[in-house]
Formats: sequence, C-alpha cells, structure tokens
Amino acid sequence: MVVDDDASAREVLSEALTLRGFSVEVAASGELAASKLATDASRFDAVLTDLRMGALSGFDLVEQTKQTAPELPVVVITAFGSIELAVDAVKRGAWDFLTKPYDLEVVILALDRAVMRARTVRELASLREQVSPEGRLVSKSNAMRSVLSQVSKVATTDATVLITGESGTGKELIARTLHEQSPRKDGPFVAINCAALPEALLESELFGHAKGAFTDARTARPGLFVSASRGTLFLDEIGEMPLSMQAKLLRALEERTVRPVGADRPVPFDVRLVAATHRDLEADVESKRFRQDLFYRLQVVDLHLPPLRARGSDVLLLATHFLRSAARRFGREEPTLGPEVAGALLRYPWPGNVRELENTLERAVALQAGGALTVEDLPERVQKALRERSSTLSPAEELEPLEAVERRHVLRVIEAVEGNKKLAAEILGLDRSTLYRKLERWSAPHE
Repeated sequence: MVVDDDASAREVLSEALTLRGFSVEVAASGELAASKLATDASRFDAVLTDLRMGALSGFDLVEQTKQTAPELPVVVITAFGSIELAVDAVKRGAWDFLTKPYDLEVVILALDRAVMRARTVRELASLREQVSPEGRLVSKSNAMRSVLSQVSKVATTDATVLITGESGTGKELIARTLHEQSPRKDGPFVAINCAALPEALLESELFGHAKGAFTDARTARPGLFVSASRGTLFLDEIGEMPLSMQAKLLRALEERTVRPVGADRPVPFDVRLVAATHRDLEADVESKRFRQDLFYRLQVVDLHLPPLRARGSDVLLLATHFLRSAARRFGREEPTLGPEVAGALLRYPWPGNVRELENTLERAVALQAGGALTVEDLPERVQKALRERSSTLSPAEELEPLEAVERRHVLRVIEAVEGNKKLAAEILGLDRSTLYRKLERWSAPHE
C-alpha cells in the first residue's frame, strides 16, 4: 500500500511499482490507510508511506500499524531526512526510512526486503505448532529438556546468550523462543546471518550509515542495532565474523552505542543480544580466529543444542508435524507414517538435523499421492544410507523370525516415543487394543 496525500506522488510511485511487478493499492491519507489496515491488514506485504501528511502523519501511521498488524513492515519516505529522524522512525516501529529525492532502485530494494520479511514471518508461522502456547518448543526427548529448562530461566533476563550446535538444529527457533518468552516480546526480533555479507556491508547493516558515507549511500539508514530497539538482535553464524569486525562489535557491546558509518556521533541502542554458531569458538579462540574477549562477552549463557540423532522421539514428533504442515501448504492429503518408514526415520543419522528432516518430508509430500509413506518416498541419499547401515547386520540378525523382527521394531518405536503408546500405535498403523495385545503376548512368562 502506497500512502501519500499528494496525488501526483501517489500516481508516480504506484505506476513505477506496478511496472516492477508489485500489486499496489493506494491511500490518499493516513486515516484512510489506517482504516484499510484495520479492515484487513493481511492483504498487504508492506506499506510505503510519506512522513508529512494531514492529521495522521507517517509516524502516527507507523505506530497505529504496530498496534493493528505488528509484523507488517512500514517504510517511511520523506523530504526531511536526517539520522535523528531515521532513528526516531525505527524506534517507533518503521522497517526502513528513505529520503527524497529518492532513487527508485533504492525504494525497490527497501520494499523487496520488507516483502521478504513479511513472507518469512508467514513461513515461520507454519512452524508455530512446534511451540506451545507458553512459547516452549515441543520436545519429548531427554536431550532437549535441560536446554528448554535453561531457555525458560534465562528468557526473563537480559543476559547475552550464545547458542551452539550443528547446522540445522534449530538455533534460530531457540532464539525466537527466548524473545517470545522475554519482557521484550512486544519489541522486534531482528536476525542477520554474519556469514552472508562482506565486512563493509556487515558494518553498515549492523551499525547503519549516514547519507553520503559511501558511493551508494544516497540516504541515511539506521542499522539493525537501532532497528531492534526494545527487542532482540540475533547474530547468526557469529563465528564467521572477520576479526576487525569483531573488535567493533565488542566496543559496541561494551559502550551500548553504535557509530553509523560516516556519522559524527554515536547512537545508543537498547537490545538483548543472542548469537549463534555451528563452530567450536573455544578452538577458534585458541587458533586466534576469534577474539577471546568477545567470546567471553557473548558466552554469558551458553545453550548447546543436541543433534537430531540424539533426540530420540523428536524425530517422529517432528516428522508428523512436517507432514501435516506440508500437506496443508500443498493442498494434499496428509500422508501417514507407516511402520517401515518410521523405522527408517529413526535409523537414519540426519547429518542435516531438523532442516534435513523437514526438507525430506516436504519432498515426500510433494511427490507422493497420499496414503502411507514408504521408504521409496524418501530421497535416494537416505535410502542409500539405510541400505549401507543394513549391510552391517550380522547373518543371525538378517535371518531372524518375522515375530522377532516385529517385536524389536514395535519396542523400538515405543522407546523412541518414550512410552507414549497412543502415538506409537499411530506410527505403527495399529489400533491401541492390537498394540496392547501384542505387548501382553510378548511379556507372557513363556516368552
């Protein structure tokens, strides 16, 4: 939605954005825009608004939008640009701040980022079932209980948290859970991958820059430390940050201020910092790849996430969730986990952890016609690993009677779901009375 009380400005922006592939709706005043958002904010991925309008200014619209649709990004554009106005805009909840005369490419870039954020929020909503109403991750495994207990304790504080663990274990989800359980939950959660940007861009992204600070700095822009004001800033892959940038980050954390690139004065920030890495930072400190003082500054609380292969029943719980989520998203019938494929999921080591499990089951739903999943619905790499694993069985194990194979598999599933016989029966494709009869037979004295 483009909001401006200047008809010619609305028309120019609307036509230009439409030509670049955006679907645009206009509003001639802040009041009309607020009314549209109150009626159905879900129709919009982003709002682009002028600052100086009638009774309801762009700042007022930002604040009302934060009440009506907290996750909807608002980009403010004005002829009166300065670092102070930009800081004020993001503190009020603006996603970005642009100054006139604007470069259309800069506007497009800002809106692309805003739309990407809106879509990311929607995608993450599909994972909400992993979080209970209290904001805790759904997990039945012993391996995660101590982690979740620590999350609950530290979430209510402002302590800096370092989350470690293999790639794909859910470090960002833990960071979001910390945010959602914290007193800062009504503030923004802002995430950045430190490995995704070169050092110069990373500094500008984190700390912001003044207008004219470098060749492409046509407008002043606050960094993520300011954008995350009163919320949480998540620095993913912190171990990939260059040493010179580590020194600047340490200084910012110690002084609680950042100096935008090219600016004369530092800007204070108020964020809770959470960092994550798959690297062994202690080893990196020893090898001089990571600053020891920054490591200790980040590791106030250390949360280590176990790999999926160590989480037992969570493999099947997450598998059930991902199947349901993918089926709903693709408009397909939800497949069931048959006994053969459930056993396969438990045997496979999941080197890519939860991310690999999700992608595997999403692929299966996309390619499968419905009914029960089979091992053949899994990717070839998974089938190959399972075949290689089976080839290590002894001849005695390969030639077991069918009853012994069934018993071992049933007991393995029950162990994996930590005794939840209702869930075990669903995974095995049995009704509970049949499962109970089998268990009674196997536990009989003559057995």
